[in-house]
Amino acid sequence: MMGWLGFASRQSDRTSVRMEIPLFPLNAVLFPGGVLPLRIFEQRYLDMAAACMKEERPFGVCLIVSGDETGAVAEPHPVGTLARITDWEMEQLGILQVTTRGEQRFRIVDKAVSPDNLWRAVVEIIANDGPLPFPVERQRLLPLLRRIAGEVGPGRFPEPRHYDDAEWVGYRITEILPVQNLAKQKLLELDDPISRLEILEKFLDQRQLLD
Repeated sequence: MMGWLGFASRQSDRTSVRMEIPLFPLNAVLFPGGVLPLRIFEQRYLDMAAACMKEERPFGVCLIVSGDETGAVAEPHPVGTLARITDWEMEQLGILQVTTRGEQRFRIVDKAVSPDNLWRAVVEIIANDGPLPFPVERQRLLPLLRRIAGEVGPGRFPEPRHYDDAEWVGYRITEILPVQNLAKQKLLELDDPISRLEILEKFLDQRQLLD
């Protein structure tokens, strides 16, 4: 269906940027701007990571719909996030520790399992209109986020931190919520950053987690 080198295309519509990427289905949700450490030991994903680092290309992280992280290919949710490897080490032969950083969200257009038992997909990048000013009426969310950011440090919440950006704040709060991954997936798929903040404030308020 597709070659490993992939392609990118841009049509007249601003949302129609497409590219080909390998997919890494996980029991985790990665958000744009987020940090996700991974321990890779299956050969198919070791090869994928090596190729991505060599070619300076991202891969796609998708929450698993059905199946497991290891063994047979798991079915991924159709919306995921591009992941770029920012650091790596191999202290033990055959086990690769990588740190990834979330980039843009994407939607799977087409996918197929390659002979090396890896999903390869054509994805459409979900457009981002740029920073959206943080709404004054949602200010109660910021002290909690600032406090947690201070506790977990730059490894989890790297600089720069955009507390004035509604989308960035919504993603960071969603990452730390003590909820199931499926709920996080729904918030990832939500296109309206303001609605995401409203949902988060209601959830946290009900649990008396806001000042």
